Amino acid sequence: MLRLLIFTLVLLVSACGTPPNIVMVTRSTPAAGDRSVFVATNRAFEGQRFTATRESGVEYARFDVSIPPVRDVGEVTWPGAGRPDPETDFLVTAAGMYSGPQAFRSDILAALMARPAEDREVVLFVHGYNNNFASGLFRIAQMAHDYEARGLVGHFAWPSAGHPLGYVFDRESAVFSRDALETFLRDLTAAGADRILLVGHSLGAYITMETLRQIRRSGDDAVLEALSGVVLMSPDIDIEVFQSQARAVEPLPQPFVVVTSRGDRALRLSAGLTGRQNRLGNIGAPEDVAEFNILLVDISAFRPGVGDWANHSTLATSPTLIQLLGSLPALGQREADIPLDLWSGTVLTVRNATQVLLTPLSP
Repeated sequence: MLRLLIFTLVLLVSACGTPPNIVMVTRSTPAAGDRSVFVATNRAFEGQRFTATRESGVEYARFDVSIPPVRDVGEVTWPGAGRPDPETDFLVTAAGMYSGPQAFRSDILAALMARPAEDREVVLFVHGYNNNFASGLFRIAQMAHDYEARGLVGHFAWPSAGHPLGYVFDRESAVFSRDALETFLRDLTAAGADRILLVGHSLGAYITMETLRQIRRSGDDAVLEALSGVVLMSPDIDIEVFQSQARAVEPLPQPFVVVTSRGDRALRLSAGLTGRQNRLGNIGAPEDVAEFNILLVDISAFRPGVGDWANHSTLATSPTLIQLLGSLPALGQREADIPLDLWSGTVLTVRNATQVLLTPLSP
């Protein structure tokens, strides 16, 4: 069994590879498709880049990401060996590090106040396993653009090894990163952000739940009250561990959404490594989480987009699914509020939990 799991992991290594690093270009005026991403990270800054080395403190930065117009929806396109092309490649047009949390908070406040009141939400993304700094940064910029998120974009970049064979390192880094994510959330609320949509992917969902758990245990609920929703994408969490986390956090922030897929190969492998059948992100029925006020969105019927060999990032990469959902906040609607033309599928309710089995709309 162990040999089979190792063989499967090697296949994923050869299929996925490791993405390159950030390429910067400068231009005098920003383009319409640029996205500013506010970053907090506990990756060490070494050799003019953020690495996989763990850092005890938190660094703050801002990156302006150029979204190329010539690409498929859901796709992150990297520069090749030649000259980078803003028409086809994801690029960074401006970047800078803040001197400390106070400067970061001031910039967040200014950016919030420059927006209409209805657009003052912060979408905060916590990336998953096997991401270097660049891949996590570009993924949230791509999602914000493709889902037409109107609020500020935040990114918590924790020290993943950025390699498929770094899973054990990544799991330990996830535990290491709980305090840093809590610091980021407290910085956002101190800056005046009172609507934060928290999105955790894969092992980032584990960090998210652990952080919410320790914030609740602290007795200071200001951060939890600022959450306008929580979305766990393909969460790499043991089901019993999630039950324990959720009970400690209750009442869960609302809406609370878990996006699942029974075809997620990465979670199938993760479950096999732990001797279990399933992780939270690939459960098939809601009974195991029925005590919680959550919405399960099953996207098993959708094919992933380009490059998602493990079927682990379908919510971000599938053009069909992105077109169907239209925007991330729509995931938070409860079953009584779900328009039939949006949720094309089956809606099930078991005690407190609701499951939506999404299917592509007929042409």
